[in-house]
Amino acid sequence: MMGTYNQSMDVKGRMSFPAKFREIIGERFIVTRGIDHCLLVFSPEDFDRLNEKFREMPLASGRDIIRFFTGSAIEAEADKQGRILVPQPLRDWAGLEKEVIVMGLTDRCEIWDKCRWEERSAKLDDEALLAALEGVGI
Repeated sequence: MMGTYNQSMDVKGRMSFPAKFREIIGERFIVTRGIDHCLLVFSPEDFDRLNEKFREMPLASGRDIIRFFTGSAIEAEADKQGRILVPQPLRDWAGLEKEVIVMGLTDRCEIWDKCRWEERSAKLDDEALLAALEGVGI
C-alpha cells in the first residue's frame, strides 16, 4: 500500500477508508494504537503475524508490547459506503478530530489527525532521513 488520502470523520467517528486500501487489505481489518499517537491498520493476517513476533520477545517487554497493540485493537469492517467506525478511545489516543489523513506504508496504514500529521511531518529532518537510508545501504 502507498499513498496519502485526506478524509473527513463525522461526529459519530465514522470515516471513509480509501477503496485502494480496502482492495489490498480486504473489507475487514484490525485498527490499533500506533507509537506516534496515530492509529495503525492491518489485515487480520498481518496482525496475526505481528503478534507471533511479539510472543517471541522476552516475557517482560513482549507482555507490554502485546498490551499496547493488542489490548487496544478492534476489528473494523467497512460499511456499504466504505466507512469504518473508529471507537472513541482510539479517536482520543490519536487526537482524531474532523480532518484525518490515511497513509499507506507498504504492509499497513496509518490514520493521523491532519493537524497532528502536519506538525509531525514538519519535524522530519532531511539529514536524519539520509542517514537512515545510508544505514540500510540506499
